[in-house]
Amino acid sequence: MTSFDLRDLEFQLFDVLRAPDNAVGRYADYDRETMAGVLAMAARIAEAEFLPHAAKSDANEPRFVDGGVEMIPEIGQALTAYREAGFFGAGFDHELGGMQMPETLRGAIGFLFSMADIGISGYPLLTVAAANLLAAFGSDEQKQRYLLPLVEGRWFGTMCLSEPHAGSSLADIATMARPQPDGSYAISGRKMWISGGEQTISENIVHLVLAKIPGGAPGVKGISLFIVPKFCVNPDGSLGDRNGVVLAGLNHKMGYRGTTNTALNFGEDGPSIGYIIGEPGKGLAYMFHMMNEARVAVGMGATALGTAGYRVSLAYARERLQGRTPDNKDPTSPQVPIIEHADVRRMLLMQKVAVEGSLALLLYTASLLDRDRLAPDADLGLLLGLLTPIAKSWPSEYCLEANKHAIQILGGAGYTRDYPVERFYRDNRLNPIHEGAHGIHGLDLLGRKVVLENGRALTLWAEAIRADIAHAPATLAEQAQALERHVDETLALTATLVEAVKRDPRLGLANATLYLDMMGHVTIGWMWLRQATAALALRAAGEGDRDHLDGKLGACRFFFRYLLPDAANKRALLATLDDTTLAMPESGF
Repeated sequence: MTSFDLRDLEFQLFDVLRAPDNAVGRYADYDRETMAGVLAMAARIAEAEFLPHAAKSDANEPRFVDGGVEMIPEIGQALTAYREAGFFGAGFDHELGGMQMPETLRGAIGFLFSMADIGISGYPLLTVAAANLLAAFGSDEQKQRYLLPLVEGRWFGTMCLSEPHAGSSLADIATMARPQPDGSYAISGRKMWISGGEQTISENIVHLVLAKIPGGAPGVKGISLFIVPKFCVNPDGSLGDRNGVVLAGLNHKMGYRGTTNTALNFGEDGPSIGYIIGEPGKGLAYMFHMMNEARVAVGMGATALGTAGYRVSLAYARERLQGRTPDNKDPTSPQVPIIEHADVRRMLLMQKVAVEGSLALLLYTASLLDRDRLAPDADLGLLLGLLTPIAKSWPSEYCLEANKHAIQILGGAGYTRDYPVERFYRDNRLNPIHEGAHGIHGLDLLGRKVVLENGRALTLWAEAIRADIAHAPATLAEQAQALERHVDETLALTATLVEAVKRDPRLGLANATLYLDMMGHVTIGWMWLRQATAALALRAAGEGDRDHLDGKLGACRFFFRYLLPDAANKRALLATLDDTTLAMPESGF
């Protein structure tokens, strides 16, 4: 038996999303029994191979030695078990050796492994995303040479975007790709913050590198995307000479310490050979395929870390004896478990609504991909595009807050290394920066996503929420009516802000981060209404775990009364087009 509690994952997959209903076509092999079996297997591997080494990989981060990396062997052993289970290629076609696994199930598996050790989980995350990019945009020759080893998990992948002088401002990258007579490119430049850029685990590393071709258009329109392998690959697939990709150093992070984070130099100590993907000048568009997948995965990782902290603090609160209830004045009476104290319950509820609401959202976004693969629909892509910055950012902010509450519940023990909650917090603090800082996603959502196709994506968001409101039972009338008001007011506010952006982009987008948080609150409220509706249906049918279902209903009530009202407060400020942040003089700080 595994110590991972799978009740909530199974509830989300089978009762909220009704994922087994998609066991047709591409996913015909995945009925409920099969999906439950895969989850149980993933939980066993995560518990046996990832979880035991989480503290060790954190305490013994990779070291830069003689131009290479030294790392604990347990990381490679864990990923070998992951590979042997077929999880690297799980979502790919049978023709590539994959399992054609639904994205909802893949997301749930990723959640389990990230709970066990987020630092190790970064390697397959990036590798699968790189493989998906090549499957979408690579040439037949590139797929034959590079894709299969990634799908098999023998080679790992990276995404090389940032540079020392250009982190989020990709228009300013300076890495160059000079055409060579044989059709390849000579890559020269430096890349920074490259996760998995060097390690001792895989046979080869496939770097996907953004660079500019001399004479190309300025800014992002001049960026192209290149395959730059660590070892050159011969036509028969065997490995050739070492390519000119040199490890310049390791970045020592506060979290995710099992994942190497590197500075790489291209073309300094010898030729660095690259191969262009697709057309020149379209590199950033191609890379967004990988970036958006990684953004959703960051949200799932943040959710997993928040959940791990929640479960530790819940167990502690049930066992830790401290104080007495306010109505008990007898100092000789036994102390009570701290879960009896109202404020501890408040902090537990703050964690529960954040992590279970985030999990519902992340699995819902995965379900959109599954539905699109079964019956392609452009509207599904639009809705997914709108939800992506929310799915990345809301969990990264509020599941980090959940980790803060976990530490608080443990008190002094919480910030010692006797318990893992301080590690979860350090790991999770990276996620509001990973794959685009929090504020950038606000700019993306308000400045771009809500106006796509004349606001079609936002309309689809509202329609999806209203459809679930219409199906909510009368017992949830309070929540359904509140959510309806929030949707109506959000649509009206968005129209005002879009016009403001047209008149003055600087003022209109000044408070885009507040808009992102507000949209996240409303969207998570929607996810809680969906969960409560499913819980009531199970209760009415006499099915499910009664304690678990009652917990869902209590958490839904808490979210709507304690957190969702913040969305209205944010809208009130946004509607004023407040310029306080712009008006503050630089010299005043």
